[in-house]
Amino acid sequence: MNWESQKTTVYFKEQVLRKRPYLKPEWCSGIINKELHKEIQEDGRIRYWGYISEENKYLRVVTLKDKTLHNAFFDRNFKEKTNNEI
Repeated sequence: MNWESQKTTVYFKEQVLRKRPYLKPEWCSGIINKELHKEIQEDGRIRYWGYISEENKYLRVVTLKDKTLHNAFFDRNFKEKTNNEI
């Protein structure tokens, strides 16, 4: 998979990929398809979190309503919720 096969915003291509060249398209698409946690923002954008085992970190992926990639970054503050948490 490559970035050309994934729908992205201009911001993602021009800013996010420039600042974070380590991002891999399969990480982002994998998290969108099988997230650990998901939140819908007031503006309709969707936040997805997933764990990247090869980096030992959680990645947050932000998309537009139609799942167009808009932002992605390692989220140091994300804590995976256990079954006992709401």
